[in-house]
Amino acid sequence: MPMELAYWDIRGLAQPIRLLREYTGTEYGQAFSCGEAPDYDKSCWFGIKDKLGMDFPNLPYLVDGDRKVVQSNAIMRYIARNTTCGETEDEQVRVDIIENQAMDFRNGFVMLCYMNYDTNKDGYLKTLPDKLQQFSSFLASRNWFAITFVDFIIYELLDQHRMFDSKCLDAFDNLKKFLDRFEVNCCLHEVTKFIKNPVNNKMAKWGNK
Repeated sequence: MPMELAYWDIRGLAQPIRLLREYTGTEYGQAFSCGEAPDYDKSCWFGIKDKLGMDFPNLPYLVDGDRKVVQSNAIMRYIARNTTCGETEDEQVRVDIIENQAMDFRNGFVMLCYMNYDTNKDGYLKTLPDKLQQFSSFLASRNWFAITFVDFIIYELLDQHRMFDSKCLDAFDNLKKFLDRFEVNCCLHEVTKFIKNPVNNKMAKWGNK
């Protein structure tokens, strides 16, 4: 029985998981649709979430036989466990650092997209180069951030940001090459099933179309 992945019909937290499952040749699962403004009805999810038998019911979730996994990074680690999450202690530390740094980066971007976008956009763009410089320095001359599931997470974050500001990566040649390398190695030009848009849900101020 194939694994079932469930999330909203947006990129959001599930896109790196979809990319990883595409790469490993497994199915995506189902998608929930949020209602239209002004109520943005989510009863399709809230009507069933407490009936799923999960300790912490949330989206995305993954069901693999009797196992029910929530939290996007936990799902990524679960899928990647059969490949690698870092072999040496140094590699594992590197994975842990970039995994959590990526989540901080994503959380800041999500707050901008869903809250006070008009008043905070200029400030976010002003601080963005320093944030990107940190990732660029961490990658340095390597081809990959860690050759694990975290590369899928970073790819998604950087791809969203170049959608947000097409010039934001111009000063970071290694990050641009990482994106190109990822797309070639993961054959993204052949993928037609994963969601390109919307990035965020309908109540967001950016990426909702």
